[in-house]
Amino acid sequence: MIKILGTTSAALLIAAGLMPGTAAAKTSAVGGCSVAVGSVTAGGDHREQGVFSGVPPTAPASRILGLKVYPAGAVRVSSSMSRGDDGISVAFVSGYSILGDALYFANYSTGENGVIDGGVKRVGGGWGPFLSLNETTYYDGVLRHNTYGLRNDGTLFRWTVDKGGVWRSKASAPGFASVKSMALISSTKTYDTFLANTRGGALYTIHIPASAPMKPIVKQVRSATWQGFETLLAQQCGQYGTLLLGIDRDTHNGYLYAVGHATGTTTVIQSIGKVPATFTDPVYFHWTDGNATFKPPFGE
Repeated sequence: MIKILGTTSAALLIAAGLMPGTAAAKTSAVGGCSVAVGSVTAGGDHREQGVFSGVPPTAPASRILGLKVYPAGAVRVSSSMSRGDDGISVAFVSGYSILGDALYFANYSTGENGVIDGGVKRVGGGWGPFLSLNETTYYDGVLRHNTYGLRNDGTLFRWTVDKGGVWRSKASAPGFASVKSMALISSTKTYDTFLANTRGGALYTIHIPASAPMKPIVKQVRSATWQGFETLLAQQCGQYGTLLLGIDRDTHNGYLYAVGHATGTTTVIQSIGKVPATFTDPVYFHWTDGNATFKPPFGE
């Protein structure tokens, strides 16, 4: 089985000298890291692909991880998906998605042939107006598990997910109607931070304290040129940096960036280049590490 998470990612970071505790610079995420790209195909399969930093970037051939996870053409939006494995040949996948007006939870295992054991379960309705979905987890003796949904009127919602998988403590904040895509770059005991681009071309961080009421803190990172990306995917690179993939759905191209620890307009962003792959699937998401090696991102 191709493994683009867990031990593979760790090996890449070690090779690049970017594991925590090494001499990685705070100002920039550099070569040797990867973004674990996930997608839902038109046929309802789960696809996985690694996009690797370097000059130029590389993207080995993708593969279908799970066959016919969803009905063909049904998925509108996907959160990140957790992908663990047994270290040999079996992968374990879980995560949320929106099919039509309803929220679903996928939970399955699969082997080399892509045939899944498990499936998707309907959680609830009323999700027709939602444009994006994100999931965050942080564990420090106590699990903090949150989900975020952006509605088409610009309202950003947050829920707390309990141990039984029940969504509780809904909170919201208005003012995000211009956002095109959001990518998680930090998750700590006390806050989550997303990197978001807008229809006007700006790039912002959205820092959301875990406390209630929900009061996001928005900082501009760049003022222009980011409007072309319908999807942003981010993965930690080194101790403080982020590897960012922007996908242009009109041209089906992807572009890779190394983003330093987010500090507003002083944030260092290095363009790595165009990814040698085409991105034609209808829905894209980030594969997160479902193994015990998982460490939450710390890009801000």
